[in-house]
Amino acid sequence: MDKEIQQKADQWLQGNYDQETKEAVKKLQEDPKGLTEAFYQNLEFGTGGLRGVMGVGTNRMNKYTVGMATQGYANYLLQTYPGTEVCVAIAHDSRNNSRFFAETTAHVFAANGIRVFLFEALRPTPELSFAIRVLKCQGGVVCTASHNPKEYNGYKAYWNDGGQLVPPHDKNVIREVEKIASVDDVKWTGNDELITIIGKDIDEQYIEMVKGLSVFPEVIEKQSDLKIVYTPIHGTGITLVPQVLERFGFKNVHIVKEQETPDGNFPTVEYPNPEEKETMSIGLEKAKELDADILLGTDPDADRVGIGVKDNHGNWVLMNGNQTAVLAFNYLLEARKEKGLAQPNDMIITTIVTTGMIDELAKGYGVHCYRVLTGFKWIAELIREKEGKENYIIGGEESFGLMIGDQIRDKDAVSAVALLCEMAAYEKDKGKTLFEKLVELYILFGFYKERLISITKKGIDGQQQIAAMMQDYRDHLPKEINGSKVVRVLDYQSRRSTDPHTGAFTDITLPKSNVLQFQLEDGSLISARPSGTEPKIKFYFSVKEKLAGADQFDEVNRQLETKIDRIIADMKL
Repeated sequence: MDKEIQQKADQWLQGNYDQETKEAVKKLQEDPKGLTEAFYQNLEFGTGGLRGVMGVGTNRMNKYTVGMATQGYANYLLQTYPGTEVCVAIAHDSRNNSRFFAETTAHVFAANGIRVFLFEALRPTPELSFAIRVLKCQGGVVCTASHNPKEYNGYKAYWNDGGQLVPPHDKNVIREVEKIASVDDVKWTGNDELITIIGKDIDEQYIEMVKGLSVFPEVIEKQSDLKIVYTPIHGTGITLVPQVLERFGFKNVHIVKEQETPDGNFPTVEYPNPEEKETMSIGLEKAKELDADILLGTDPDADRVGIGVKDNHGNWVLMNGNQTAVLAFNYLLEARKEKGLAQPNDMIITTIVTTGMIDELAKGYGVHCYRVLTGFKWIAELIREKEGKENYIIGGEESFGLMIGDQIRDKDAVSAVALLCEMAAYEKDKGKTLFEKLVELYILFGFYKERLISITKKGIDGQQQIAAMMQDYRDHLPKEINGSKVVRVLDYQSRRSTDPHTGAFTDITLPKSNVLQFQLEDGSLISARPSGTEPKIKFYFSVKEKLAGADQFDEVNRQLETKIDRIIADMKL
């Protein structure tokens, strides 16, 4: 056993930890590998907060790691707003221990003299973002691990605009958290009178805000019988999505009963992620059985949305995140133009790994399109920067996230479900399915095909393996991939865009991030980035081709699939 790991475990056995925790550490000593995993490092408070497996130890999500993170965040808030009554809002999802972590967070903030608005029960993450803005809070926290497996939980920290922490606040909070050396540095109790329970009032304001995003309520009135199947996948979506759909005017909504009840064990799925076909399989069966118009699923904290539709052969398929984004972006741009709502300074925002088709949409509609780093905090930051100068319409990324309107500053599956259903009603009113609409957009703007591969590297050496993979690409820049010349390598870590053949480079203006992109002569784009929330490295592949007509869809689709297969094989992934 490593001496340092044993010392850390001994500190937990001898320090001010509750007896249940000490017993769990004693039991863990019978499992050297488990003890090592639990104590070999401190659970990192990254730029988004904490996320990890639940359990005892410095590298686990538990009362003590959550309390120490909150103390650091509280210290920074109090330093930033001296002489002001500092307020925070706190929410949580349906995961095991989420309520406990949320209450622990509330007590630590209150003990530090910070006023707390704590949701009465589980709520979607986007409602937390909305609440921060409505209640004029300086910060906020949601306890969630989003779509991770059931053994995980997490802690996301927010700033006063309702967005997650961005520079300089992210690094400053991390510094303060790292200064908390012991559980004895945490103010655990006191001032509970500063905790106010919130719920229905904020729900009502949020629902009204979402309803205000509707562009064509008259179309919904005509298509109120649109057959909708919805699954919350045992998460928080059940608290608001059915209410929002009812308020929009949809009268034929079917909830997937097997996944209706919030449950942190996620008993019907392995991963509570609407990106996964297995996760959406019960919903797909229900949609097929009912001959529905659209299927929607939200992840446990209801910030990601997956949709299912019938394809050109009448088979139920899941849209990927890029396809969903293309449909959603196009709907808002097209509908606003048709309604006379479009403004000359309208803008849309997406990320560097999201389909290039969105740029083509923007050109087609004459709106500004901006690209930011992966993560909605960067979209939120750009909205703040452009406020009063440009009119934000919609933002989104390939990982099943959309943010519609600027009254929240994080991805929001609740409003996305409502607007996607409105979009389905709008197309049905014109005699089209959503799949037919997507093919129509491919004909107009080019057929873009994307695929994501995630390679998991768990354990102590997992991060080192991922780092080594990224370094190997940087040390040996590819000159050609799948027979197509690499014309540009974008390294967001060095913030340089380089021609690998000449060495000539230009600067990248976006903030530093561990992302590599390879632009090929044939228009293909390959991106590599380690996940910020899971022990994975992700590879994004985007290829494109012209589509002359709907009758050629299957053939061109096959060509693009084969092209991605060949790129992957050539990169030996």
